[in-house]
Amino acid sequence: MSTHVRLVLHLLLLFIFAVQEVRLVCVDVPSETEATVGGVMKLTCIYCMKREEISAKTKVDWFYNGSASDYRRMLIYQYDHEPQEPEDAEMYWKGRLTWNGSKDLQDISISIVNVSASDSGTYECEVSRFFEFDSFKHTTNKKITIELKVKMQASVDTTALYSKIMMYVLLVFLTFWLLVEMIYCYRKISKSEELAQDTAKKTRRSPNFSIEYSISESLNIIEIHQPKNKLSLFICLTSFQTCMVSFFNLSSKTHL
Repeated sequence: MSTHVRLVLHLLLLFIFAVQEVRLVCVDVPSETEATVGGVMKLTCIYCMKREEISAKTKVDWFYNGSASDYRRMLIYQYDHEPQEPEDAEMYWKGRLTWNGSKDLQDISISIVNVSASDSGTYECEVSRFFEFDSFKHTTNKKITIELKVKMQASVDTTALYSKIMMYVLLVFLTFWLLVEMIYCYRKISKSEELAQDTAKKTRRSPNFSIEYSISESLNIIEIHQPKNKLSLFICLTSFQTCMVSFFNLSSKTHL
């Protein structure tokens, strides 16, 4: 008993020291460049910090430069201690921009609400980080440019369409394979039960063994096969049911 207790304690200590703190990983991804009239468009701006344990003051300025034919640089949104609209921002932008960044200020994106056709143009995200150390100060800057095009209707994403088709094909194939596997398991279980019964009958008829030994041996054969057979059938049915549930869930999500 003491050996089992020691083993459990050792495993608990190993688990406690092995588990580490889980942190989100910052990935620099480009922003989407196509929006639809009347929708919500996220202008993605990500500036990952290489050393997250070092704190820094972050300042973000979002500019709209208009189109190539109508260049006009204007400050439309900023982050300085908190997300805010500039006081001198045009009425066109007021109430249409929302902060969509993260708490650690690695994701400093904004979203345009109720996109209109005149929102097409060039957007710039200018980020400044101010680091303060004991002996010196350091500043880093980054600028991300986004060329936004607004369309009346959303274009068909061929990649998503092909992925959806391949997912349906894969689910149909897995369903068919599990159905065949279930039939195979059922036949295998039936044959093993028939073999166990035949073995028990032959053992009873054999004159070389006593009746008590024959009965006990037959029961042992049946007991050996029955749990395995039930477990195999249960695994097959569970796998088939899981596949069918996944298929119907995907179908319902696709039609929504």
